[in-house]
Amino acid sequence: MKTPSRAAAREILETADDSLLDLVDNLLNRGVVISGEVLLGLAGVDLVYLRLTALLCAADRIRARGES
Repeated sequence: MKTPSRAAAREILETADDSLLDLVDNLLNRGVVISGEVLLGLAGVDLVYLRLTALLCAADRIRARGES
């Protein structure tokens, strides 16, 4: 697949008229998974390990199609 040139990418970004609302709507319709990890330690000893995962999507995307 051919990678677009910088000029083509710049043209796309400059002519884009989508708002933040359009971006959020698109993310909610498709869904996004955000995950992260935090490790706290002291003197080379791991004390706390925290793993976070969040699913961000519209509620109707989570339900099975047969449920009402």
